[in-house]
Amino acid sequence: MNCCKFKYWYGAAALVILTIAITAKPQGDSRATNQPIAGDPGPSATIGAKPSMADDKTAVLFNGSSWSGWKSKDGSQSQWVVQDDGSIKSAGADAVSSKSFGDFQLHLEFLCPKMPDAKGQARSNSGVYLHGRYEIQILDTFGQDPSKNGCGALYNIAPPMVNASRPPGKWQTYDIVFRAPRFDDEDKVSELPRVTVLHNGIVIHNNLEVKNTTPGGLDREMVKTGPLLLQFHGDPVRYGNIWIRPLD
Repeated sequence: MNCCKFKYWYGAAALVILTIAITAKPQGDSRATNQPIAGDPGPSATIGAKPSMADDKTAVLFNGSSWSGWKSKDGSQSQWVVQDDGSIKSAGADAVSSKSFGDFQLHLEFLCPKMPDAKGQARSNSGVYLHGRYEIQILDTFGQDPSKNGCGALYNIAPPMVNASRPPGKWQTYDIVFRAPRFDDEDKVSELPRVTVLHNGIVIHNNLEVKNTTPGGLDREMVKTGPLLLQFHGDPVRYGNIWIRPLD
């Protein structure tokens, strides 16, 4: 098969999987599913995905050169460092996007460096906080059982359905669809947020209801809109190709 045609087919297949995941029956609870451990799934079908051109809403949060749209929690400019390869290396403090979003589709790429002497939560730890409050864990847990604090977990709430991690030193992807909480006329939560996550092109959370925020974010309150927060946990995790498409 022609290489270009294969790449087109592979990318189209990933979009079909994402569509099925968004519309499928919700993932009902946070218990481990005892799925078999995934080996290396190979390069993600969405690695290098271009920002959506379906409309003019998509915001590019990191394009390989400028990190100007990010700040620290205290409001100062983020001190993360752009690398020669066009990635950004976490450093100093959490990074928070200047823009906020409600419902959205997010694409980002990340690399967990090899840390052979580190153990547990010290192995290339970071996290992606949706609305700055709900963490999808980043960690080197290649080859381990899915857990509530492993890579791909909705931290301390729900393990991934399967461990879809690649080995450390390999680029990985998250493709995430987030539905923000809904509020009634008295500003009380009437519908909890929901999230669908593809890790390296594999569905690991399927329209999961999120019952509460997770530790380490901006605060513990549910809000209508919020920024993206990338956690600095002391490890030199790298990110790239970050874009987000509002869905509201």
